Amino acid sequence: MMLDMLQQNMNEYLPLRDVVFNTLRQAILTGELKPGERLMEIHLADRLGVSRTPIREAIRKLELEGLVTMIPRKGAQVAKITEKNLKDVLEVRRALDVLTVKLACDRMDEETKAELLKACDEFAGVVKKNDTKDITESDVRFHDIILKSTGNDRLLQLVNNLAEQMYRYRLEYIKDSAYHDRLVKEHEAIYQAIIDGDKEKAAKAAVLHIDNQEKTIIEHLHLSD
Repeated sequence: MMLDMLQQNMNEYLPLRDVVFNTLRQAILTGELKPGERLMEIHLADRLGVSRTPIREAIRKLELEGLVTMIPRKGAQVAKITEKNLKDVLEVRRALDVLTVKLACDRMDEETKAELLKACDEFAGVVKKNDTKDITESDVRFHDIILKSTGNDRLLQLVNNLAEQMYRYRLEYIKDSAYHDRLVKEHEAIYQAIIDGDKEKAAKAAVLHIDNQEKTIIEHLHLSD
């Protein structure tokens, strides 16, 4: 699959090192390269049909993003999802989401409200198909509509800085179909609060959404220990 992604990215006319970096990053974010998996330069170079140099450069950049860790005498591996890292990221995201929904209550126009309703309905439909990747992407679209409605470029930048880590956590959360119905209800609660312009209700719904995500992922981390 990574090879297909590389060939697809080639059409974007990016420098090879950027194509390799984007390909490996997507493989990590989507779970194709799993947490704790070793990243062997020779193996990856052969798999992607490139030299070791762009692989080495990509691994270095992924380490800076926190998606790869260097282990003494073992080399590079995909960063594991730790409880500490999860809590750190979600602590920041929780605060940003509260600000986001409160601003959305004031600033979302009628056209965007209709777009959010459509995204909410589409999410409910996608959940029924039980495709983890599609559900995750639909979840991202729903939250992106709310974020963009604030018109705050700095807020957009801050949230996007956490996007890579959040995508991995979303995948972990959404893997468990037992929580899908709850996710749909949480989206509906956030949507309704924004439509009503109820900032406090929207904030509480956003916090509950993050709290449930954190609790569920931590349970999964403990089960995998």
